[in-house]
Amino acid sequence: MRVYIVGGFLRDQLLGVTPKDKDYVVVGSTPAEMQAKGFIPIGQDFPVFLHPKTKEEYALARTERKTGQGYKGFTFYASAEVTLEQDLLRRDFTINAIAQEINLEGEMIGPLIDPYGGQKDLEQRLIRHVSNAFNEDPLRILRLGRFMARLVEFDIDPNTLSLVQQMVKDGELKYLVPERVWQELSRGLIETKPSRMLDVLIQTGASKDVLPKGLEDVQKINLTKKYVDLGIQHTADLQIQLAYLLSQIDMYELEYWTNHWKLPTELKNFAIAFYHLYQILQKPTCSAEEVLHLFNAVDVWRKPDRMNKILNATSQLGLKIEKWQIALQAARSIDSGLIAKNLQTNDGLAIQSAVASSRLQAISACW
Repeated sequence: MRVYIVGGFLRDQLLGVTPKDKDYVVVGSTPAEMQAKGFIPIGQDFPVFLHPKTKEEYALARTERKTGQGYKGFTFYASAEVTLEQDLLRRDFTINAIAQEINLEGEMIGPLIDPYGGQKDLEQRLIRHVSNAFNEDPLRILRLGRFMARLVEFDIDPNTLSLVQQMVKDGELKYLVPERVWQELSRGLIETKPSRMLDVLIQTGASKDVLPKGLEDVQKINLTKKYVDLGIQHTADLQIQLAYLLSQIDMYELEYWTNHWKLPTELKNFAIAFYHLYQILQKPTCSAEEVLHLFNAVDVWRKPDRMNKILNATSQLGLKIEKWQIALQAARSIDSGLIAKNLQTNDGLAIQSAVASSRLQAISACW
C-alpha cells in the first residue's frame, strides 16, 4: 500500500500559490485492508475513506467506464491492481494529474510523478485534457470555465477546446444535475476573473445551456462581464456576484433560471432585491412612492442589513446611492409601535395604512 498526494495541492504549490486541501490516492490496497487500518468508509459510488486521526479523505486508485449519461453515468473499478498512472489518466486536466508519494508521517517523499506532462503545461500556462476520457464527464466543461477564471494567465489547448465544443454539440450538458452545475458556476463567480468563465461558456457554446436567456446579447453580456470582474475586486461575495450576473436579464428569466438550477433561497432573494433597485436606478426619475414600494418589496423593515448590502453593491458599479441611503434612514426612523399606540385601535389595516403614510411623508421630505 502506497499513498500519494495528487491534483490541486501540487498544482498550486508549483504555481507558487498557497495550497489548500490535499487529495490522497491509495495504490495497492483494498477496502478490507483500509478498514483494518482504521480508515472509515464514506464513499457511496467508489471507495473513499476518512483517515482515523486527521479525518482527511483517502480514495483508492480507480478506473472508470462510462455506462450512461451525465455526471453519474459511470461504473468505477477500484482494486489493488489499479496503478497510479491509470488513476491519473481518468483526471480532467494534465495540471491536475501530478502526484507525489508521502510516507507514514504524511511527509512528501521522492520525485513528482507526472506521466502526462502537467509540469510542462504549467510552465506554458496551458490547460489541456489528460485523455479522451475527458468527454465522458460533461461537468468538466464547467470546470474548464472555472479554472480559466482562476488561472488568468492560462490558455486552453486547441484540442481541448475542440473536444469541449463537440461535447456541447452532442448535448451532454442536458444530463447534468442542477446542483452540480450551480456548484461549478458559483465557484467560478468568485474566482480571480469571473468574466473568463463566461467567455469559455460562450466560446464553447455551453452558454445556451447554462447561462440565463438574454445574455446572448453582446451589450448585455459585456456589461455583465464588467460587473462580475468589478465585484471580485471588492470582495468575493457570492450574493453580490450572482446579483451582477442576473442584472441584465428580465425578471421572468431570473425567476426561471434560479429555480431551474435550484439555487439557495437566500441567494435568489438577494438577487431579486438587487434587481429591483438596479432597474429603478436606470430610470431618469423616481418618485417617493416608488422608493417606498421598493423598500416594502425588499423588506427593509425586517432585513435592513440586506438593503445596506444591496446599496453597497450598487455603489460598487458607480451608481449614485446617497439619496437612497438618506431615504432609507428617514423611513426606518418611523416608529410603527408609537403610531399604533396613538391610533388607539386594533384595526391592523388602519395601523398599516398609517405607518405607510408616515413612511411616505418621511421619504418625500428628503427625496
